[in-house]
Amino acid sequence: MIEQVRIGLIVVAIALGLFFTFVSATGVIRLPDVFSRAHTASQADTLGAGFALAAVALTFGWEPVTVKTVLLLVFIFVTNPTAAHAIARAAYEEGIEPWTTGDDRR
Repeated sequence: MIEQVRIGLIVVAIALGLFFTFVSATGVIRLPDVFSRAHTASQADTLGAGFALAAVALTFGWEPVTVKTVLLLVFIFVTNPTAAHAIARAAYEEGIEPWTTGDDRR
């Protein structure tokens, strides 16, 4: 019974990871400017990687590789938003204007 619940959680975590990764990729392709692309890349991609790594940790159980997976998860949670902030700040300092509702460019 417990093993079936664990497998169910693994499947749900993988499905959520795939969903958020797909949303992130779609957002990077479809959104109009660097600021909104950086936002979707940092938010949705972090969630996608987080759920995928959570599935890996659940799969291996209490193994040394699980500690490495959790450390990788913490590293991703710290670096993805930091990198997106650095990209957005560099774009702002270069004078790139954010897309607004009245703009007709894509």
